[in-house]
Amino acid sequence: MGEIIERARVLRAEIESMAQSLDDAAAEAVPELFPEWKPAGCEYKEGDRVRAEGVLYKVKQKHTSQPDWTPKEAHGLFTRVLPGQDGTDIGEWEQPDSTNGYKKGNRVIYDGKVYESIFDGDNVWSPADYADGWKLIE
Repeated sequence: MGEIIERARVLRAEIESMAQSLDDAAAEAVPELFPEWKPAGCEYKEGDRVRAEGVLYKVKQKHTSQPDWTPKEAHGLFTRVLPGQDGTDIGEWEQPDSTNGYKKGNRVIYDGKVYESIFDGDNVWSPADYADGWKLIE
């Protein structure tokens, strides 16, 4: 039994390593492939992705984790991965925070319609809140 558990651990580490090569759209669809955030002593580098409370985050800068630097609260260290943000897949619009706004060219579904961000910079507004930042596609 111990051999099976050890093999499962090895396979899990390989899966997590391979998952890091997915683009944001693919990664957001399968957050369970990414490691759970560790609150103390874990070395994270820019671009790593981790799960915290079922939500996928991307590491913004290299750091060693600390219990009070949670992905949900430490906006300078983590940004939430939202669907439709890499410009390849279209996802339902979700409210971004100040660290992960939609970029020009990102497409989202809002109120059943597809919109493309035309805002130069981080677009943190919905198509209803700031129509000039979005172009209706279909």
